Amino acid sequence: MTARVIDGRALSELVRQNLRSRVRTIRDAGASVRLDAVLVDSGDNGARVYAENQARTAEDLGIEYRLHELPRGSDQASIRAAVEALNSDEDVRAIMLHMPLPEGVDAYAVQRRIAPEKDAEGVNPANIGNVVYGRSSLAPCTALAVVRMIEHTEVELRGKRVIVVGASNVVGKPIAVLLMRRDATVVSCNKFTWGLEDLCRTGDVVVAAAGVPGLLTADMVKPGAVVIDVGVNRVEGPDGKRMTVGDVVYEKVARVAGWISPVPGGVGPMTVAMLYSNVVEAAEASLRRENPPPDRAGAAGPFVEGSKGPS
Repeated sequence: MTARVIDGRALSELVRQNLRSRVRTIRDAGASVRLDAVLVDSGDNGARVYAENQARTAEDLGIEYRLHELPRGSDQASIRAAVEALNSDEDVRAIMLHMPLPEGVDAYAVQRRIAPEKDAEGVNPANIGNVVYGRSSLAPCTALAVVRMIEHTEVELRGKRVIVVGASNVVGKPIAVLLMRRDATVVSCNKFTWGLEDLCRTGDVVVAAAGVPGLLTADMVKPGAVVIDVGVNRVEGPDGKRMTVGDVVYEKVARVAGWISPVPGGVGPMTVAMLYSNVVEAAEASLRRENPPPDRAGAAGPFVEGSKGPS
């Protein structure tokens, strides 16, 4: 058996096509779609490169991108003030906070200040909590990406057993909850779980999100299972150079699984796509609030409750 590859780049382009159409619809209604990102100089050039890539993606989608830069040495109070200023700006629809933050700054304390309805990354604890109740579509982007990739395989999740290895607050736990809401039987575990090998073999779907390179091996996978690799680990390759690998031993697991996502080129591109899906969703929700459906029969506004959610 050779697994079918869940190509995150190709799938993300399908999402982007849908987003371009939705952005045009919002603009035709006289509204804007914009992402306001806060970047604090922490000496990490990777964050700046990521911001530049975000700006290019936004331009491709027809989304405005504004980067609000804070100097190195900014303390928690000044970062929080920047976020709260964006919260109070009526022209701001979606906000994200680039990581890492300077040493000593509590990321959780700042993220919880982002207005839930403007939380593009779905990291405000209120949004994560509302995922449980199905009251927020602004879920963490990686969790949305994983669910969308599983749905792409057309596996019937209802009643299926899903093993999620990794229980972080913004990845593993939200993934488990979103899959529970699709009536899957979800087992949440971690790299320390006793009998992990046997447990994984029972999974119709296995999501590896523990941040441990090579954690999921071929003998841990049921033949034909869907395997989603969320891990992003930097390791030394055979040639001595640094390389990026996932949590799955890809080549060997691909001989057993029915579907598998690669690293890189799997969850990563889809996470970016779902970030912008959240941005568009936030803009649509704002437009619905500004143009509520009429109480009586008549012409409705451009968006009504029950309109299309994240793609």
